[in-house]
Amino acid sequence: MKFAISYSPPYHGVDPDAIVAYAQHAEACGFDGFYLPEHIVLYPGASIGGVEIPPSLSYLDPLDCLSFVAASTQRILLGTGVLLLPYHHPVTLAKRLATVDVLSRGRMRLLTVGLGALPGEASAVGVDFASRGRRADEAIDVLRLLWSGGDEGVSFHGEFFAFDQLCSFPKPYRSSSLPIHVGGSSRAAARRAGRRGDGYFPGGLVHPDERAAQLRLAREAAVAAGRDPDALEYTRMGSVELTVERAEQLAAEGVTRVVVGCSATDPDEQRDQMSAFADRFGLRG
Repeated sequence: MKFAISYSPPYHGVDPDAIVAYAQHAEACGFDGFYLPEHIVLYPGASIGGVEIPPSLSYLDPLDCLSFVAASTQRILLGTGVLLLPYHHPVTLAKRLATVDVLSRGRMRLLTVGLGALPGEASAVGVDFASRGRRADEAIDVLRLLWSGGDEGVSFHGEFFAFDQLCSFPKPYRSSSLPIHVGGSSRAAARRAGRRGDGYFPGGLVHPDERAAQLRLAREAAVAAGRDPDALEYTRMGSVELTVERAEQLAAEGVTRVVVGCSATDPDEQRDQMSAFADRFGLRG
């Protein structure tokens, strides 16, 4: 099992020195990935799962911030948890993602995409909230098509996106594509992960029986799509206080990576939490 670290509000701020120190210490501790969430805009009254989000909460642009992190680290993989895919045009997104991957020498490999849960956020960027799932499916197809295409160009004609003979360079670093993990705690997200994803990253508070059912759905959808279900990575969120026993339980459930976040707000305490986690799981060796 692999372990990654997240950086997000409300525990973590937007001070550049603090971000660099956090990422560098995570890398030194042996965490394999660094994750950032995304909200493009917030507004008064916005809530997810009945929990209201303060509209002044600062969410950094994840790809811009990951570029910044990449410049100050050497090894740690870069991830999003989650990038709100329906709210990005895949033609420009393909370029941005490939750019981060090239400049980081192949570390933009933990891209996780989701649909978003705030109708006002969808409306703000001109996206129909009800059709965002179909839009995300198309966007995944467009990203992979553009990354794999050569200098003769590629064409696509779908419900939301259409173009002829486009060439998108640079390509991902030494690769014809980037892994795309699918986030979301719904059965639709699980099926999307199986049909189109390289991994599944459910979040939220879900009953263990439902989690198991969703993983089965993802694997069944992969088989139905002619894909290898055993190649599907399975990522879960976890506490920085995660015990070895709980990690073993997660591994038995098929989890391949756990993403933890520091609960402390003080930078020194955050570093202590990461160090203690690394020592508990022997990450530094």
